[in-house]
Amino acid sequence: MSGHSKWATTKHRKAAQDAKRSALFSKLTRVITVAAREGGDPNPDNNAALAAAIAKAKGYSLPKDKIDLAIKKAFSNGGDSANFESVTYEGNGPCGVKFYLEALTDNRNRTAADVRSAFTHSGGELLTSGSVAFLFQRRGQITLDKTVCEDEDELMMAVAEAGGDDYEDADEEWVVWTQPGDLMPVKKGLEEQGLEVKGAELVMQPNTPKVIDNAADARKVLRLVDKLEDLDDLQSVYHNMEMTDEVAEEVEND
Repeated sequence: MSGHSKWATTKHRKAAQDAKRSALFSKLTRVITVAAREGGDPNPDNNAALAAAIAKAKGYSLPKDKIDLAIKKAFSNGGDSANFESVTYEGNGPCGVKFYLEALTDNRNRTAADVRSAFTHSGGELLTSGSVAFLFQRRGQITLDKTVCEDEDELMMAVAEAGGDDYEDADEEWVVWTQPGDLMPVKKGLEEQGLEVKGAELVMQPNTPKVIDNAADARKVLRLVDKLEDLDDLQSVYHNMEMTDEVAEEVEND
């Protein structure tokens, strides 16, 4: 979308997560353990949820030994994955930006209180289930470094051959979009064509972006993003903020 940038927000999120790598790794291993346990199979070839969790973890450079340990934990005596349940939260943030949150928690009351507090202190509010979910759609997201495929025509043909839905130019990366169930087959199809995949994960993509054209407002939203991502139980924080290029540049230079 010309003139606007949703990727600056994504880069901000990943930069923040990189700075808190230990906490991020803990979240990623929890997802792997739960996916392995719920899928009933430690082999990602037979467990699509586990395969997606591993692909996401690799995209954030989670070491192989930690991945293996997380899978083993799911089937060992005393494994704690059974204590966690998946919960979603929806909220209204600063400037009318909508949030959709995914959590793995062993205490719903604690997590809900933490999420509500983050919204309240940021001038937003926690909403009832279903309030904003319709503004997002589940999609597969695959990222490739542009150095592996600099020619856009080549990429377009590769995505079509692999069965992907679409692709986007995201500055230093290509982002390939898929249907949720096609994430791993498309990833494999791209790799079979010699394209090294940087990351692959299931995400909630906003259908209706909220364009923010003021840097002060964008910072308010990003502060809430940071507060939410600091919560141990939250695995994914999605929102529909889309910054103008000018605002994105100003925020990136902070």
